[in-house]
Amino acid sequence: MAVDEAILLAVSAGAQPPTLRVYGWQPLCLSLGYGQRAAEADAARMESLGWHMVRRPTGGRAILHGDELTYSVALPAGHDLAQGDVVESYRRISTALLTMLQAMGFVPASEKQEKDGRSVGPVCFEVPSHYEITAGGKKLIGSAQVRRKEGILQHGTLPLCGDIARICDALVYAEEADREAARQQVRERATTLGAIAGHEITWQTAADALVQGFAETFDLTLQCGTLSADEQHTADRLYQETYASPAWTLKR
Repeated sequence: MAVDEAILLAVSAGAQPPTLRVYGWQPLCLSLGYGQRAAEADAARMESLGWHMVRRPTGGRAILHGDELTYSVALPAGHDLAQGDVVESYRRISTALLTMLQAMGFVPASEKQEKDGRSVGPVCFEVPSHYEITAGGKKLIGSAQVRRKEGILQHGTLPLCGDIARICDALVYAEEADREAARQQVRERATTLGAIAGHEITWQTAADALVQGFAETFDLTLQCGTLSADEQHTADRLYQETYASPAWTLKR
């Protein structure tokens, strides 16, 4: 999260071009949305499992990161993809995600808009919203965004394999029966790329397809790069001052 914000700051200042970042997580980590209550997370249970927890700068609800591909897009506020409101920019970026899935043979893949604009429960993958990607009637790619004066950052996650309901082991429930009911609900409403394909999709295969999807959809020539010295310095500072700090993680 510190790296994503460091990239956003550099892109917003014009020091770096618009940036697509693709990455994974180790060990497993629960990320809370910016405005989500920390009390919804079971910190003691996660510690016993060896899982970590962080609060995102972007909105949305909890995601358990592990067997997945995560992307982030950092754009200056004046960029074409950033124009309009949150939903408009979601829809533009979603076209690249649809291209990625269709290029991998997942047809049809569709966008689904939340009907009433409301969501219930702490789990991101319980309900598709904001034109997120669904496949076979189940949520497949979840995204969240933060908009600042000089730029926007969008996060998205594509589960590749494993039990999509494992996140329920990281959250607080009054009774174990409630936890099991939540697991069942998540499995009914969300899926993984491997489950849709019927076979394992590697992280590298998905990453290559994602990059290709952005390049083809927006007619881009993407260049692979690493953090600049300034970005790395900013990321290190943000890690120490913000993302590794309980004051940030538990702020709500």
